[in-house]
Amino acid sequence: MEMPIVERRDAPLILSMPHVGLGIPDAVKAQLTERALGIEDTDWWIDQLYDFGEELGATVVRATTSRYVIDVNRDPSGTSLYPGQATTDLCPTTTFDGVPLYRDAAGPSAEEIERRRLPYHAAYHDALSAEVRRLRARHPRVALYDCHSIRSLVPRLFDGELPVFNIGTNGGASCDPEAEAIVAEACASADGYSHVVNGRFRGGWITRHYGDPAGGVHAIQMELAQRAYLTDEAPPWSYDAAKSDRLRAVLKPMLHRLIDWANRV
Repeated sequence: MEMPIVERRDAPLILSMPHVGLGIPDAVKAQLTERALGIEDTDWWIDQLYDFGEELGATVVRATTSRYVIDVNRDPSGTSLYPGQATTDLCPTTTFDGVPLYRDAAGPSAEEIERRRLPYHAAYHDALSAEVRRLRARHPRVALYDCHSIRSLVPRLFDGELPVFNIGTNGGASCDPEAEAIVAEACASADGYSHVVNGRFRGGWITRHYGDPAGGVHAIQMELAQRAYLTDEAPPWSYDAAKSDRLRAVLKPMLHRLIDWANRV
């Protein structure tokens, strides 16, 4: 079993990376189509984009198992995060474009979903919960920043071209308004980039489950359009160093400010 990777540090910031994993167990590989094995809906190179976590003193929790095995940013009960809108399941059966992932098109049974939940979904959240508790014991406020990316154009999921910065706070419920404002203002002031707050992506299960402003945990999801840091939004999903450096010049100081805010109590 591939366990999540935890880089433990002491600033009041956690960078959660639930969709960077590439691992697929052999038993699952045998069920998937050739296209599925390309794991096209991965949050490509997000761990490299945010590799300044050590400089910030931020804790990083990073998945190693592909979201096609089980999506650790979905409610483990299987309840939809976006009722009435197209989305993917706890154990996805299609790509974002609606193409079947499984050779028999049936997907995993309820029993198999439960077998995957315990070693993968539970392992990620055991690790993330432990870091939230550890840092909350040290700091009166902790920021949990959930790192994501997606192709700019996915007609099944949203109309038109996605803004570069998609900030999700579950309608303001998952963090203090000041924390949301720090992120939103940094994005709004970045030349040449578009942004939206609580648009199509309002925050997944991680943001909604852990966000507890009254309890000192402030969760924010950032969904980045991949055109902002990839050479092309298609295989081989190449990382563009020049684009990434420009984007990092927005993200790094923004997260510095979020840490300063969390310390200012």
